[in-house]
Amino acid sequence: MDVSPKDRFVTVYGRKPVLEALDDPRLEVDKVVLADTARGPAAREILDAANRRGVQVQRATAQRVKVLAGNGKQDQGVLADVVAPRMRPLELGLRENPRNVLVLDGITTPANVGMILRTATAAGMDGIVVPRRGVASIDPMVVKASAGVAFRAPVLRCATAAEAAASLRGAGYPIYALDANARQSVYSADLPARAAFVLGSESAGISDDVRPHVTGWLSIPMAAGVESLNVASAAAVLCFEVVRRRTTR
Repeated sequence: MDVSPKDRFVTVYGRKPVLEALDDPRLEVDKVVLADTARGPAAREILDAANRRGVQVQRATAQRVKVLAGNGKQDQGVLADVVAPRMRPLELGLRENPRNVLVLDGITTPANVGMILRTATAAGMDGIVVPRRGVASIDPMVVKASAGVAFRAPVLRCATAAEAAASLRGAGYPIYALDANARQSVYSADLPARAAFVLGSESAGISDDVRPHVTGWLSIPMAAGVESLNVASAAAVLCFEVVRRRTTR
């Protein structure tokens, strides 16, 4: 299958994020796109940094840069495509038969998406589905919140969370979702070794088009009258519990 560039690269934009990517020897930068109106010391600094790394610099109109960056206010006329070696389309990822997959559904706050990517990667989850629609894009704010882990997270791409849920169910995965009122907790539920887990937004929870695919609901026990956790905190509890069970089976 043809792989879209959006499923291979993390695009960062703005002078500082682009320079940070170019200055990080651990990252492979595919190309830099610089607005043809960019001149002066700032543009020269980027050109020099790209030259030191042997990275191709393409010139484009300022409007084209905005379109490619997907951000009309903060691109500052420059973007860079950074290779994300573990990012791939969900379809390809499922061919590798991952044990545990996390699906983000309606999580639009970049800080939460970034922290979830960092946590799930640290825990050892095999795949993290970040849909192109309905979830915050993997942009410089997400990269910053992940402390750079977003570049190497096992991200699986698809159009929507509903599409991911349908594909996972079709591949034989039971799908569990977090709900504060669920009778079974993440600690006591009998979870299969191969399963997918959905995290919904803090305001709306699991979206209506994902709910029909959910086969089980899980809660995180709360004490002292606390009703719920921030979604990134809930993700940490879930991911480390799921991975912990691998060592006890």
